[in-house]
Amino acid sequence: MSHNKQIARKRRQERIRKKVDGTSVRPRLSIHRSTRHIYAQIINDVEGKTLVGLSTQSKEFPFVKDAGNVKGARELGKLLAKKALEKKIKEVVFDRAGFLYHGRVKAFAEGAREVGLKF
Repeated sequence: MSHNKQIARKRRQERIRKKVDGTSVRPRLSIHRSTRHIYAQIINDVEGKTLVGLSTQSKEFPFVKDAGNVKGARELGKLLAKKALEKKIKEVVFDRAGFLYHGRVKAFAEGAREVGLKF
């Protein structure tokens, strides 16, 4: 990734984080996308605690072959939403961390919505 792309993403991330804040009622669903994996966590910013965390490298993620593609992102979204619903988290605020809402990020969000997570 070129230096200018990194700077642009960081600026988008800062702009988003000004507006998005997780509470105990609606925690923040933060996502990070690397070239091979996707990392997601649901965070209560008031207490500074991670409530649910999951990635394509987690033991619970069975689709290891599809870890870095759109199919894997959708499955990770479904798995994270199931874990969140088990902990009685139904609504979240989506923090895409400066990544464009496209491709794997979009697939992750759609997968989480399919299971019943609202954002």
